[in-house]
Amino acid sequence: MHSWTSDALALLTANQPAAMVTILSAEGSTPRDMGVRMIVTPDRTFGTIGGGNLEHIAIGQARALLDLPAGAWRVQDYPLGPLLGQCCGGRIRLLLEKLQGADQDWIARVQSRLDRGDSFSLTTRFAEGRLHRTFVGDGQSAQVRGPRPEIGDTLLETFASDRPRILLFGYGHVGRALSHVLETLPFRSEIYDTRPQADDDATVRMVGQDEAVGVSRSAGRSDLVLIMTHDHALDYRLTLAALRGEGGFVGLIGSATKRARFVRRLRDDGVAEEALARLCCPIGLDGVEGKQPEVIAVSVAAQMLILRGTLLAGTSGVETLPHRLVVGV
Repeated sequence: MHSWTSDALALLTANQPAAMVTILSAEGSTPRDMGVRMIVTPDRTFGTIGGGNLEHIAIGQARALLDLPAGAWRVQDYPLGPLLGQCCGGRIRLLLEKLQGADQDWIARVQSRLDRGDSFSLTTRFAEGRLHRTFVGDGQSAQVRGPRPEIGDTLLETFASDRPRILLFGYGHVGRALSHVLETLPFRSEIYDTRPQADDDATVRMVGQDEAVGVSRSAGRSDLVLIMTHDHALDYRLTLAALRGEGGFVGLIGSATKRARFVRRLRDDGVAEEALARLCCPIGLDGVEGKQPEVIAVSVAAQMLILRGTLLAGTSGVETLPHRLVVGV
């Protein structure tokens, strides 16, 4: 899945002019939440802050920055109803900045840490003609009607990965279709297959059955395990390993009959009822009919998005946790 970090780095590496729009704070009904970013070039945009008149105006403001010296920035407030005629009715504060080559370092560090699933903090210090980023800081929560960032202020952003890890075992027709859907969604997917014919796709990790079982056993509580191999015996080994481990969700492709048979064997192998509650078979959303690989893939992907929301529950925001503003530091 493309992100603002990968888009920004690609443009900066190619020495292409680019600006970034960040939602600093949002109040009331708004199309996107704080922390969401969009990259703007003279003729293209990457990502979205919600569309509509707000985005149209923000794109124009961002492109105007491209004519200014590197590092130029602006903070803009938008009441969506009175000013922009959007029925959302909320208020949004935006930070617009012209990116420069020096920004590659901190953006690459953000991308690397999010790819690892890390949580971390980043400060932005507002200076004349320049924004300075570091990975430390603290402060008070910023509000859309609170003090606007001024020169000398420091903004703190606390990031947490919004891309849960999916361990997908099996690259047959359904696994292949599902992997293509997951590429476009906010997940970190690892795909494993034990068959040599799966090596036509560089994203697939070719492993032996024992190694695959070890990976399944090592799944963490925030990981989503999806099992859909060509071999029912291997499916069982992977399911048993995941349930003996801490995998937060264990999805098994198959019928209700397959589930009943597996559950009997799992109980015989000492798997507790509490662990069995983590097993979902068949996988996918109820009510979605069709056995085509693409239909199953969309159904499973939608189920993963619902689970993602559950995993992220308790965090404020999705792409970024709350901004904090240290005034006058």
